[in-house]
Amino acid sequence: MFERTFDRRFGPHWLNYVLQSVLAAASVFVVLVALRQQHLVVAASLAATAFTVFVMPGSVTASTRNVVGGHLVGLVFGAAFALIPQQAALAQDAIYALAVGCAMIVMTATNTEHPPAAGTALGVVIAGFSVRLVLGVVVGVVVLAVIHRMLRSLLRDLIAAPEKPKDS
Repeated sequence: MFERTFDRRFGPHWLNYVLQSVLAAASVFVVLVALRQQHLVVAASLAATAFTVFVMPGSVTASTRNVVGGHLVGLVFGAAFALIPQQAALAQDAIYALAVGCAMIVMTATNTEHPPAAGTALGVVIAGFSVRLVLGVVVGVVVLAVIHRMLRSLLRDLIAAPEKPKDS
């Protein structure tokens, strides 16, 4: 049982696991400082991006195009839908859901798919548009994309392939 608890690649590559987790934590710290710990729903989506960039650096969703493009799409749709006034809770929920759905369709149509960016659309529409929010997202996304691009050759995919069931 214990051998199935940890990825068998952890032992020989423990330094990558530690370094990449430290880089992710440092990136999230920069995001929190940029947002001044406001708009934490958006910070959560950027934390999910940090996971993607540093745990799955070879994934298409970790590419610069997808990270930057996806969050920009999420930011635009979150901001646009935040401008729609809503009084009733049900209308508010519908606007939130539409912001996410519209961001998703545009991400897929433009090949900028980045799942955490759907959270950016939701976070921005909930928080409402502000310059600090836009700057926080842009700073966070740029920091993550630059670190990923600069260190790409040193980063290792840390996700283990799923094990195939043994035939009995």
